[in-house]
Amino acid sequence: MINGIHEEIRRRIQAAQNILVTTHIRPDGDAIGSLLGLGLSLRAAGKTVYTVSADGIPQNYRHLEGSQEVLQGVNVPVDLTVVVDCSELDRTGTGLPRDVLPDINIDHHVTNPEFARLNLVDPVAVATSEIIADCLAVWGLPVTPAVAAALLTGLITDTLGFRTSNMTPKALRLAAELMEAGAALPDLYMRSLVQRSFEAARFWGIGLSTLQREGGIVWATMTIAGRRSVGYPGRDDADLINVLSAIEGALISIVFVEQPNGNIKVSWRSQPGIDVSSTALQFGGGGHPNASGAEIQGSLDEVTSKVLSETKKVIQEEITA
Repeated sequence: MINGIHEEIRRRIQAAQNILVTTHIRPDGDAIGSLLGLGLSLRAAGKTVYTVSADGIPQNYRHLEGSQEVLQGVNVPVDLTVVVDCSELDRTGTGLPRDVLPDINIDHHVTNPEFARLNLVDPVAVATSEIIADCLAVWGLPVTPAVAAALLTGLITDTLGFRTSNMTPKALRLAAELMEAGAALPDLYMRSLVQRSFEAARFWGIGLSTLQREGGIVWATMTIAGRRSVGYPGRDDADLINVLSAIEGALISIVFVEQPNGNIKVSWRSQPGIDVSSTALQFGGGGHPNASGAEIQGSLDEVTSKVLSETKKVIQEEITA
């Protein structure tokens, strides 16, 4: 079946000239790495490509080639639409014209409902960038140094520097191959995982000042007012969730981020063996067993109370088991 999907993806890519590639809102490193990696490879193969990210490109990925060509929306006729690293179709935002059924869905989230005509979803892969890096040659597409840099960025960021519990020898071998293709791992690692803007560091301070703990759960909240007070330009948590997940004794870490549309963006991280994806699904979100998210309607206090109540059940089930 997988071989059949690869053959069909190859056929559709070869037959198409104008291709749209998009990813999810509030894109992370894997979303941007997958978007640019596939988009640049398609361009190198002579295709006309529209790379689209509804929320643009975060500052710490703008050094990647092709980032300046990314659009926030497009409404032009295309022969092929591809969605990468998106756990559900609604999360493309304005990345796709309304009522468009994507031709190809490439993803690694276990909660992906397979929403396209062709679905290449591999939850075993550590990143969507891994799937693309592994398949470009099969699809008849080139790996240039710029393509390699984008895909290696996706691998680095989604594994937090090759240290998440789902890391595999295959992913490490792919990283080495991408380095051999021209990607500079030390530089990409520094830019994507280590460096932070002054505003992001101050936003961390806002969030950390709210830090709370109950049992095995730690959580923090980040308000619009706090974001504006430090001049942080994004609508995300500036990766504070990864700081919280390193707290000793934290089985589950949560960050609540107030959004301009009145919703609350919730991010969960958990220790190996504790599945938070089912909780995210309850709130209309999704993701991985140890890293999930959702955007929930309601006030910060209301959403925090509901989410903590459901998350405590996960801890109780773990204790019972």
